Amino acid sequence: MPAQQAKPAAFSAALATAQAGTGAGANTNFAALASTAPATATTAAAATGASELPAGTPYAAEITAAAKANGVDPALLAGLVKQESGFKPDAGSPAGARGLTQLMPATAAGLGVQNVLDPVQNLNGGAKYLKQQLDAFGGDIAKALAAYNAGPGAVKRFGGIPPYAETQNYVRIVQQNAASFRTASAPAAAAAPSATPYSPSNQPSEI
Repeated sequence: MPAQQAKPAAFSAALATAQAGTGAGANTNFAALASTAPATATTAAAATGASELPAGTPYAAEITAAAKANGVDPALLAGLVKQESGFKPDAGSPAGARGLTQLMPATAAGLGVQNVLDPVQNLNGGAKYLKQQLDAFGGDIAKALAAYNAGPGAVKRFGGIPPYAETQNYVRIVQQNAASFRTASAPAAAAAPSATPYSPSNQPSEI
């Protein structure tokens, strides 16, 4: 089980529809706790990383290709995959999320993913969904990650990262993972100054 799947029972019950921002958890009143959510001003534009991931990163080529195709930082996508599934393509959660990026069945279908256990399809679906959240929240990485984990409806309802400990930890860990991938990639990038730096395509993504 991925580390991020250790959720309270109520949260797990709502997760089956969380990526769509609906479900039983959508009407729960946590307004009194909203002020505990950490603020962030980090944006995707400020955190785009190297085009290549460190040697030895599982599915590095596939992650990089999916990230580039959807205008997402490869290091951010790799950080998400590490937290979601530990790079295990057959990973699953009690709520029904499957694959490298832990897509829910309904979300996967909406993204055109026919086989969630196929690494390439799953990565492309996860990258596309992450790009949709980045677009929806003005490039704010923390909010986009929170939406990926808890659903965009929850992020909109609280005006930021929801006051769920699991989601707050998820956002922090994925960003730490991404920073580690960028740092490890830096020496290789410095050794090849003639290489063209990666620039996100900023292509729109639609379900």
